[in-house]
Amino acid sequence: MKILVTGAAGFIGFHTALRLCNAGHQVTGVDNLNDYYSVDLKLARLERLRALPGFVFHKLDIADRAAAQALFHEQGFERVIHLAGQAGVRYSLDNPHAYAEANLTGFVNVLEGCRHSGVQHLVYASSSSVYGTNAKVPFAIEDAVDNPISLYAATKRANELMAHTYAHLYRLPTTGLRFFTVYGPWGRPDMAPFKFTQAILEGQPIDIYNEGDMSRDFTYIDDVVEGIVRIQDCPPPYADESEQTRLGAPARLFNIGLGSPVRLLDFVRCIESATGVEAIKQLTPMQPGDVPQTWADVSALARRTGFRPGTPLREGVGRFVDWYRTFYGV
Repeated sequence: MKILVTGAAGFIGFHTALRLCNAGHQVTGVDNLNDYYSVDLKLARLERLRALPGFVFHKLDIADRAAAQALFHEQGFERVIHLAGQAGVRYSLDNPHAYAEANLTGFVNVLEGCRHSGVQHLVYASSSSVYGTNAKVPFAIEDAVDNPISLYAATKRANELMAHTYAHLYRLPTTGLRFFTVYGPWGRPDMAPFKFTQAILEGQPIDIYNEGDMSRDFTYIDDVVEGIVRIQDCPPPYADESEQTRLGAPARLFNIGLGSPVRLLDFVRCIESATGVEAIKQLTPMQPGDVPQTWADVSALARRTGFRPGTPLREGVGRFVDWYRTFYGV
């Protein structure tokens, strides 16, 4: 298949493109290579991808309407896996316009490109952050998500509504994936697994928010990619006609998470065990936009694909720490 992966130099985009290329697909990757975090890390990911047959890269900002339009017109993609966007909850407090441009304008451009070029299936990244401070756990796709507490979460919920609208109006098959705290080799430097590992190995203190009274459904990258690859083979119109009729549009949402939340202090202990170094912990208050817990109900994903994420935390953290030591020579 001819597949577009946006955000191909990003963490999840890189692993997804790698998997698709290894499966024999023709993959076009795009990324704007912004400096939200280390561009060198993004370029190192791209270097790995460019060595693969079937992979082509274009430096492109999806918020650039003309460039995005030309890409879709020239390439004729069969499927699109949209993983580009401005990530990060706390960054959205100080840089709101970056989220409007990348996550809203950029997503409209992707939807329009898919609509006008006859894309068979659009799979796009949503986020567990859409659940906000919901008290009912585990979080299920049927739960109300009307109270986002960060602009990042609001843009992701907006993406889900926009996709549903295009599915309804133009019969564009869309599937949104709500990712839960993804970690693993080649991970993002702005996320806790990377930040904690780096600080612990350098003998620097780490901030434990909400005095440690937080839990996250940490999900290993290989499990996330497996979910993406399986879902992209299940366009909504052909999966369950009765459900399609009930929803009124070929649009679906799925959680992708381990389904087993871990307290933040227990997660730190996993890193301590993998590194052999004890962390210097600083307990701090809850940060604006943060939520106390995440916990994925993945029963819908399991029903649709037969797959349920299962990489144990200790195993996944060990792989990440091994990669970090190798990549950074520590």
